[in-house]
Amino acid sequence: MTVGSFVYNVFDDQWRTELGEGSDARIPKDRFFLVHMSVLNGGSAEFLVPTLTLVDDTGQSYAELSNGDQTPSWLGFLCRVKPAETLQGDVVFDVPPRHYRLRVGDENDQKHEEVDIPLSFSDQAPEIPQPAR
Repeated sequence: MTVGSFVYNVFDDQWRTELGEGSDARIPKDRFFLVHMSVLNGGSAEFLVPTLTLVDDTGQSYAELSNGDQTPSWLGFLCRVKPAETLQGDVVFDVPPRHYRLRVGDENDQKHEEVDIPLSFSDQAPEIPQPAR
């Protein structure tokens, strides 16, 4: 999705009950929601990527977390992106499990678009052992 000078691509999402392992694990208030995405700067100047927001079906909005500690490939918070540069990684939210739209903005954070993200827990489905043949 193109918004101003930025081209956003959402590749995957994951729900997590914690980030990290053991005594160092981060525990969310609700659940961690990781959105794996990229941002390309198609403009001719360096820009700051605006803060991303999740919006649920009731209109409630949730800002991305500014702390990516223990996130597998954190995109970063308030990142600068140079002309023709692409940033890729995970954006982290602490939200209740619901259907969301990811609100993304242009280089001036004036124009916004929303990317639909269906609710899915398929990445958390337990593996069921198959009987030996």
